[in-house]
Amino acid sequence: MDVVAERWFARRTWQEPPWSVAELVAAKRGRRVSVVLPALDEEATVGAIVAAIVPLTQGFAPLVDELVVVDSGSTDRTIEVAAAAGARVVRRTEVVPELEPWPGKGEVLWRALAATTGDVLCYIDSDLVDFDPAFVPALLGPLLVEDGVHLVKGFYRRPLRLETTEADTGGGRVTELLVRPLLAALRPELAGVVQPLGGEYAGSRELLESLPFAAGYGVEIGLLLDAHATRGLDAIAQVNLGVRKHRNRSLLQLGVMARQILAATLQHCGVPDAGAALTQFVQVGGEWLPSATPVVVAERPPMREVRVR
Repeated sequence: MDVVAERWFARRTWQEPPWSVAELVAAKRGRRVSVVLPALDEEATVGAIVAAIVPLTQGFAPLVDELVVVDSGSTDRTIEVAAAAGARVVRRTEVVPELEPWPGKGEVLWRALAATTGDVLCYIDSDLVDFDPAFVPALLGPLLVEDGVHLVKGFYRRPLRLETTEADTGGGRVTELLVRPLLAALRPELAGVVQPLGGEYAGSRELLESLPFAAGYGVEIGLLLDAHATRGLDAIAQVNLGVRKHRNRSLLQLGVMARQILAATLQHCGVPDAGAALTQFVQVGGEWLPSATPVVVAERPPMREVRVR
């Protein structure tokens, strides 16, 4: 590991998050906390996640001030299930309504900045299984307790199968096969980040509103690279969340994801990208036929710039 990355890892990594909820409530010092779940057709899982977080919103001095599900155009019962479980649900078309919504996760994460009031935001994916609400205080800890931290990434063991054994860690294939080699080549100071693409992270509004958001799968790597470039390595921290279980995607789906992530990484590192579509091959009637998917490179500008227009 790069020497700079190794020193950062020792300073800014928490293998066992030590903070209690009561300690973090005291550390808020008037700051508001928003938890955001981006959702697209997640009726099977979103309700249990919301219900697990709701107790953190209750009481005289709650840790979480608002719990918001931002829906990305679901066609199932995601909205009804999330609302019944206790979340405030916002449709993407209701936030920054003057802009036609783009498809992609990054779009709803960006719009969530305008839909919430927290000084600190915590993003949690809505497709998790056996969700542990301790994710939330663990991610908030460095932001509320440590000086100078603006982005906290969660890391975890990612089983390839939901019913897996303890030894199975086959998830995170795009990270291991693409992103980690890219960071080693282009931004070695970030080599100590265990899960650069992880969907569970928290950030200060000050940071998040100052950065562009990729519309698609490049959003997480773009935010990480930009946080490093604009605030420095010590503005980033990471915490061990234990185990994260969710649906895993096919290799063809992962290929499309990897192409978007590659495009975002090159763009944010100042490296030219030809912008060509990703060509994959599928079998139809015993024949191998090409299938091309355009690369998504669109980004929303920093929310700070949109709000002052």
